Amino acid sequence: MALRHNGWQRGCSCWNKIWIAFLYFVIFLNVSSCQIRYSIPEEMKKGSLIGNVAHDLGLDLKRLRSGRARILTGESPQYADLKTDKGILVVNERMDREQLCGDVTPCSFSFEIILENPIELHRVIIEILDINDHTPFFKSINIHLEISESAIVGSRFNLESADDPDVGTNSLQNYMLTTNENFLIKQHSNADGSKLAEMILQKPLDRELNPRLSLQLIAVDGGTPQRSGTVNIDITVLDANDNAPVFNQSVYGAKVTENAPIGTYVTTVNASDADAGSYGSVTYYIANLKGGLGDLFKIDSVSGKLTVNGKIDFEKDRKYEIRVGAKDQGGLDDGCKVIIEVIDVNDNAPVINVMSFSSPVSEDARTGTTVAVINVKDSDSERNGRITCSIDSNLPFKIQSSLTNYYNLLSDVVFDRETTSEYNITITATDSGSPPLSSATTLRLVISDVNDNAPIFTKKSYSAHVVENNEPGVSIFTVSARDVDSNQNARVSYLLEDTQVSGSPASTHVSINSETGVLYAARCFDYEQIKALQLVVKAQDGGSPPLSSNVSVEILIQDQNDNAPQVLFPVQTGGSLVAEMVPRSADVGYLVTKVVAVDVDSGQNAWLSYKLQKATDRALFEVGLQNGEIRTIRQVTDKDAVKQRLTVIVEDNGQPSRSATVIVNVAVADSFPEVLSEFTDFTHDKEYNDNLTFYLVLALAVVSFLFITCLVVIISVKIYRWRQSRILYHSNLPVIPYYPPRYSDTLGSGTLQHVYNYEVCRTTDSRKSDCKFGNAGSQNVLIMDPSSTGTMQRIQSEKSILDEPDSPLEVSSVKCGCA
Repeated sequence: MALRHNGWQRGCSCWNKIWIAFLYFVIFLNVSSCQIRYSIPEEMKKGSLIGNVAHDLGLDLKRLRSGRARILTGESPQYADLKTDKGILVVNERMDREQLCGDVTPCSFSFEIILENPIELHRVIIEILDINDHTPFFKSINIHLEISESAIVGSRFNLESADDPDVGTNSLQNYMLTTNENFLIKQHSNADGSKLAEMILQKPLDRELNPRLSLQLIAVDGGTPQRSGTVNIDITVLDANDNAPVFNQSVYGAKVTENAPIGTYVTTVNASDADAGSYGSVTYYIANLKGGLGDLFKIDSVSGKLTVNGKIDFEKDRKYEIRVGAKDQGGLDDGCKVIIEVIDVNDNAPVINVMSFSSPVSEDARTGTTVAVINVKDSDSERNGRITCSIDSNLPFKIQSSLTNYYNLLSDVVFDRETTSEYNITITATDSGSPPLSSATTLRLVISDVNDNAPIFTKKSYSAHVVENNEPGVSIFTVSARDVDSNQNARVSYLLEDTQVSGSPASTHVSINSETGVLYAARCFDYEQIKALQLVVKAQDGGSPPLSSNVSVEILIQDQNDNAPQVLFPVQTGGSLVAEMVPRSADVGYLVTKVVAVDVDSGQNAWLSYKLQKATDRALFEVGLQNGEIRTIRQVTDKDAVKQRLTVIVEDNGQPSRSATVIVNVAVADSFPEVLSEFTDFTHDKEYNDNLTFYLVLALAVVSFLFITCLVVIISVKIYRWRQSRILYHSNLPVIPYYPPRYSDTLGSGTLQHVYNYEVCRTTDSRKSDCKFGNAGSQNVLIMDPSSTGTMQRIQSEKSILDEPDSPLEVSSVKCGCA
């Protein structure tokens, strides 16, 4: 490490070794209150090691990186830098002790190292050790003195003080005067450690021998190597001046408030000279102007009145010591000390620095969670520098002091984001001055959501209606749930719980849109099978873990008039006839029978009404509109027909209405045989009329189909045979007669068995006669000439003639029988 020297240097290798040994600073650790202290020499190069913070604080490097360790210096320059990858502190900027602290010893500065997650705060104090990098110097190049030759031995002469910014042993330690026989040097020490030089006459002057004397004052510090500064003293020997000025006090005390305006009175010094004339006239002056005191104060050379000449700042210097001299015209003088105490004024408001702030904070954070760390400083002193931090009492937070000038902002309750999603926290720092000064800063704290609220349905239960025979997929209605959480935690999905409806899962009946909550019919409902659906819908949020709530849903199936009335009585059968008997002696209102019908629909769709649609004699019977009772409306007479046919229509009250028809047969007779004979033909007529139309239509369709089919076959065969005959006619191949297996030669003629049997059944009723075809049993006889030597073409031609239905060679025999 290289050191800069403003004065002369000595190149001794021994001195260099001492300096190098000195510059390796000693680190000592103060573990109390999480505080460590280092001592380093000033003027270290940038990047030089200060200390191993990780080791001294007991932290590992991983913790430094994960906690985002950093240095907090507030508004002060950052002289040190933290290397989190190595856990060490290094010099970030050259440090000049004299510039930082001036004459104050020890010279130190502090900063804080903060880590997060969790928050840790450690204070580091670095003491700057002085090195002898300044040479004592005098502000004047020459000191001019006028001394009377009558000055007595022991007379004192104040000399200008040298200034050395270094402190301790490196500061000004001694004055030396070049060898002479008239004067010797004596030094005095002030309370602040400064050295003052006084020249004492030890041998009377003789102006005639030496009218002028030239001496040299040497100021030497105590550093290694030692540095020194010099000033020339030019003395003019005057004629005799027997008495020197004498101050009436050796020490004067005064007080002045900081920020006092220029010209403010401080004090008045007074010195008297027993001489008369010009030798008794005293002139006042400030003897030492160290540290710019000449810019802060001035003295009236005639009256000795000391006033403010610059800005007095308590935060820089709390006390000033001034050396005031009084000199007569003969060159004799005296000196006194003026101690000026600066009174602090509350002129600095507290300064708030937010060192760490955690936002957002989870709403499930525990009470006492550290939200922010703030640093508050006030440059004033005593009560003017006493700071009180406060926040609004209505806010759920509290503020606690931790290290000096550091405060922690803590949560005081359990947060609920759904009640308050963010807080504006105003922190006010107030000092105790009069009047007090304050400053404030506002922190905006956002509360992050935690999935602590389940979805809530807008209703405790839902009820809806759907008409039966609906289209599958039709929308029934919508359920809705709301989650007061935010973002993903508030995203609601809808599900059907696994419940049973009529023995089958609910999902086979309805479905639900998971996003919108719309319920859809999954099938066509039938009121007669299911009249209501009892479902459970679950609303589930998107949190982790998810929260859910259920709601019961009742879907009522509304009836639709989709069923016609069903007649229970009288029973309609196809094989037998049922008739109600009415005696000819029946009176008006005689109950013939009652039509009983039901409708499986419900409500007005099942309200039935009965009407007489057709009747053999409408003037004889009526039907009750509501009860379906068939009664006579007049007296039965002998002229009334025995067979009465009533057609009753049963209608429901639906829209549109549906109906059923029932035929009631009524026999007006006094005996059963009479009824039986009459209703036998009635039965046949009924059946015949019912079936006649059907058979006629069926027969017409069959005949038409057979005719068209035969016509197509005949034309196709004709065309085929014609083409074959043309091919054989032009052929020279010999003809080989071919006899089918069932041919036989009888009397020179072949015979082919071809018999058909027909069975005809007849009844007494010709309308019910039947005709039945039996197995093939007839013969067709084909006569051929055995001596024929014709060609195949001829045989084919003869065959075609035989196949014609009108050929005289084909004979059919029909056997008919009667059943």
